[in-house]
Amino acid sequence: MSVITQRLREYVRLIRLDRPIGIYLVMWPMLWALWVAGEGRPDLLVFVVFMLGTVLMRSAGCAINDYADRHIDLHVSRTKQRPLAAGTIRPREAVWVFAVLSLAAFALVLLMNPLTIQLSFIGVLLAASYPFTKRYTYLPQAYLGVAFGWAVPMAFAAQLGEVPPAAWLFFIANVFWSLVYDTMYAMADREDDLKIGVKSSAILFGRHDRLIIGLMQGVMFGLFVLAGLSFDLSVWYYLGLLAAAGFAVYEQYLISGRDPQQCFRAFLNNHYLGASIFIGIALHYLLT
Repeated sequence: MSVITQRLREYVRLIRLDRPIGIYLVMWPMLWALWVAGEGRPDLLVFVVFMLGTVLMRSAGCAINDYADRHIDLHVSRTKQRPLAAGTIRPREAVWVFAVLSLAAFALVLLMNPLTIQLSFIGVLLAASYPFTKRYTYLPQAYLGVAFGWAVPMAFAAQLGEVPPAAWLFFIANVFWSLVYDTMYAMADREDDLKIGVKSSAILFGRHDRLIIGLMQGVMFGLFVLAGLSFDLSVWYYLGLLAAAGFAVYEQYLISGRDPQQCFRAFLNNHYLGASIFIGIALHYLLT
C-alpha cells in the first residue's frame, strides 16, 4: 500500500466514512422535514444540497470530535485505535479537516435562501461545540440531538422560506430520539467513562437507564403523533410509526442485559427506526 493510499485511508477513518451510521442518523430527520415541507416533492437543488451537506457536516463533526477526545479515546477500548488516539493523524490535521469540510458545506448553503444561510451559522456552532460538552454536563446526548436535529428547521427554511411552528415538533422529537440512541451508545462505554471521568446520560441514569430510555421513547412517539396530526398525515405515516415502535421495543430487548456489544447493536438499530418513519412519510405523499 502506497503512502498516499495509507494517508487517505486514515482520513476516511477520521471522518468515519467507513462507518456511515452517523450519516444515517442525521439524514433521516432531514429527510422527514424535507419531504413534509415539500409535500413529497422537495426541490431538487435543495435535496442535493442537503444530502451533500449531511455527509460533509457529519464528517466535519467526526474530525472535531476526535480532536476534542484525542486524550480520552486512548483509554476507551472501543476508540483507542482511532487515528488521533493512535497517532496516525496529527491534531492540527483534524482541525484542518473540520475547517475544510465545514467551509465546503457552507459553500453549498450559499445556494439557499437567506434564512437557511442564517440558520447554518447556528448549525456549525453546534457541531463545533458538541464534543466539548461531555466535560461539563451529564447530558451531552441532548446537545447532540440539537446539533443533529438542526437540519430539520434548516430543511423547512430551505423549502418554504420559513419554519412553521409544527416543524419544531419533529425537531424536539429528534432531540429525544438522540437522547435514546446516544444513551445506548454511552451504555456500551459506561465502564471506561467512569474510570476516566467522562460524563454521559448512561452514567447519570445509572440503574434506571432502561426505564428512562423507555419513557423518552414514549415522549418521542407522542411528539411524532402530534407532528402527524399537525401536518395532516395519513394512515401510512402512522404505519411507519408502528414499524418504528417495533424497532424501539427490539432495542429495549437488546439493552436488557446491559451487555456493551448488545447496547451498541441497539444504537445501530436506530437506522431502521428512522428509515421506517421516513418510509411512512414518503408513502403518505405517494399514495394519498
